[in-house]
Amino acid sequence: MSPTNSSILCAERRNTIARIVAQTGKVRVSDLVEQFGVDASTIRRDLNTLEAQNAVLRVHGGAIAVQQPEAHPSRLAASETAGRIAQSVGKIVRDGETIFLGPGELTLALAKELASHSRLTIVTSGLEVAYWAATNTDHTLIVTGGQIGGHSLEMGGELTRQALDSLRADKVILEFAGVSAIGGLTEDSLLQAEVAKTLMQIGAEVIVLASPEQVSRVSVAFVASVTDADIVVTAREAPSPDLWDLSESGVRVILA
Repeated sequence: MSPTNSSILCAERRNTIARIVAQTGKVRVSDLVEQFGVDASTIRRDLNTLEAQNAVLRVHGGAIAVQQPEAHPSRLAASETAGRIAQSVGKIVRDGETIFLGPGELTLALAKELASHSRLTIVTSGLEVAYWAATNTDHTLIVTGGQIGGHSLEMGGELTRQALDSLRADKVILEFAGVSAIGGLTEDSLLQAEVAKTLMQIGAEVIVLASPEQVSRVSVAFVASVTDADIVVTAREAPSPDLWDLSESGVRVILA
């Protein structure tokens, strides 16, 4: 057997072993020797290689599946909250509309919710939002371009502002770092704050998304008064006094 064929068979055997471990949770060297018709030292080398690739965990006499870290309860709760907020906003968006989606975890959740809509045109300055919409929906997608920054891979700067000058939308949907009746709409990123200021001046309906933690928070870069938004969508877990203040300011508040 040529070295090339031998390497192929070796890779196929290791892939099969990794698949067995993933499905059953464990394997024994003796069982693999019998299954593949090779000696124990060959199987041990396979398992050592798979362990180095973090595909299995070696134990005496065989290998077991690598334990995947459980999702932290707070992360699960945040994901569930984002889903509820996205569903609430999804009911506001109508088929055939042109919408602007800013960057952020909530707007990404909304992009996923909007996959069931039809004939949308999505304009976005968020690379994560753009990638998901491009690979999972048939919506028309327009990406602003610009300088990349931040953990949400948002785009900003002069190129972004130039693109926005020539675009119009039925709805502008943004997530802010801080949403406060007193402190207004604020951002952690100066780059993103400039983009948000431009968007809020194009005359579209402005929908603000906020997690419970973002309600009442005031961040470093002021964008606009909360009354410049038409709707604030947050979760029912947000602090009641702050929700009351938002409602009293005149902005429509939707609780998911």
